[in-house]
Amino acid sequence: MQALIPFPPLSPDIFSVDLGGFTFALRWYALAYIAGFLIGWRLIVAAMRQPALWPGERAPMAPVAVESLLTWIILGVILGGRLGFVLFYQPGYYLANPAEILQVWEGGMSFHGGLLGAAVAGYLFARRNGVAPSAISDAMAMVIPVGLFLGRVANFINAELWGHPTTQPWGVLFPGYGSLCPVDWEHPCARHPTQLYEAALEGLLLGLIVLWLVRRRHALQFPWLITGTFFTIYGLARFLVEFWRMPDEQFLMRHPQGHVLTLGEFGVTMGQLLSLPMAVAGVVLIAIALRRGRQ
Repeated sequence: MQALIPFPPLSPDIFSVDLGGFTFALRWYALAYIAGFLIGWRLIVAAMRQPALWPGERAPMAPVAVESLLTWIILGVILGGRLGFVLFYQPGYYLANPAEILQVWEGGMSFHGGLLGAAVAGYLFARRNGVAPSAISDAMAMVIPVGLFLGRVANFINAELWGHPTTQPWGVLFPGYGSLCPVDWEHPCARHPTQLYEAALEGLLLGLIVLWLVRRRHALQFPWLITGTFFTIYGLARFLVEFWRMPDEQFLMRHPQGHVLTLGEFGVTMGQLLSLPMAVAGVVLIAIALRRGRQ
């Protein structure tokens, strides 16, 4: 008999209240977004209060200005994440149903789209407030792993974005559709808990490396170094986990094999296609930062 881990008795909702025909629910995924933004905000504020961390021992902006930056970033993440999902994963469906693009409460957010949205928002904020874009980018890259960790744990609680079937003893028997084997979609089987793989790599490991670079190696004094480190490690981690992760159901409707490109016997998923350029860009940014040296 296969050893597996039954899915714990977790609900996607923290609590729900019936308001007479309308149910208000606070979901773990929403709380992960809120907590990620708040923790990231406080970490950037703390960094701005330590001038010795920054080039020339001068913080790029006042701590009070971080609140305004947070507003820009929230808008960039939500708009970019939603538009990224629409354009990268289901452009045909939303072209036929444009009204549903605004229905973000139904789910459907892309990390890569959210990252692009946050990058645009951070650049516009930097230009408007006379702050070096590299400082805004490095500050954001320093705290994003917190949100990634919380978001991936929330994905696990939601029993979504699970992995391929596995016979490993740490395989999880997810509830509902995720418990069925893709061979016949009738018999249950355990799956890789890829949400936790990503939480460990993209969140915990990446966060610890960035923290060590900032505190021990004075990495913020090398513009773009933290950004490059984030891009490189996230891109490689996501590329790796995609080998065990099942594509989104909506993506499988368009690509039954789960691939957007086929190279010989290997297939490349949309997540890998978007993550590999991130890793390459990260290596380039690291090289530029080290070449320029401490500013």
